[in-house]
Amino acid sequence: MSMRIFLAVLLLCASAPGRAAEIRVRSGRARARLIELFSSEGCSSCPPADAWVSSLRGKPGLWSAFVPVAFHVTYWDDLGWPDRLADKAFTARQRAYAASWGEGTTYTPGFVLDGAQWRGWGAEPPEAGGPAGVLEARESGGALTARFSPAKEDGPYVMHAARLGFGVDSKVAAGENAGRTLRHDFVALALAEATMKRGKKDWTVELTLPAAVARAPREGLAVWVTGRGGRVAQAAGGGGP
Repeated sequence: MSMRIFLAVLLLCASAPGRAAEIRVRSGRARARLIELFSSEGCSSCPPADAWVSSLRGKPGLWSAFVPVAFHVTYWDDLGWPDRLADKAFTARQRAYAASWGEGTTYTPGFVLDGAQWRGWGAEPPEAGGPAGVLEARESGGALTARFSPAKEDGPYVMHAARLGFGVDSKVAAGENAGRTLRHDFVALALAEATMKRGKKDWTVELTLPAAVARAPREGLAVWVTGRGGRVAQAAGGGGP
């Protein structure tokens, strides 16, 4: 490889937006609450919800008391504006929630707090829960390793991981939000899950995040663990803001 080509490759790697070489996250012992937003750029009711999620960047307790994740769904894509942040896996996640609640329909904006429908968004974010144990994870190049040391055993556990994007702007040219520029933070770019393995004192897992649905100026990571009945046992996150 010539020196000119080598320098060009080096510059390209250095200028790739948002991709940190490695992200490490670690929870405290108190349970961080998982806030999920199901949204779409094709929905005129969603920008206020998106803006509220973005406002959480400056709130005390971010990552330690609450972990936000915004999933963009696909079922608005046929109504004039295909959302580049939407993914079928995110839509399937919302529909699985609706089925578990005995509902046959999904809607946006839709908030979920620790796996339950939540109408309290728009005010202050929730405070941390009781003792839960420590969750820590390390992600590099899509490869993630994690460890969970529960305060009280409630396994088996499933690890969930989402790559997050921050400062993602979209100039919407059609649909209900035509003419608007929308900004997204804590937006899911990729999602993966895997069953954890039990050790002598803790639970561990290795998984691979799929390719991101879009690029972002800054990226972060959210991880959470669910136990029996799909209950959120602990969450952690970092990066981005």
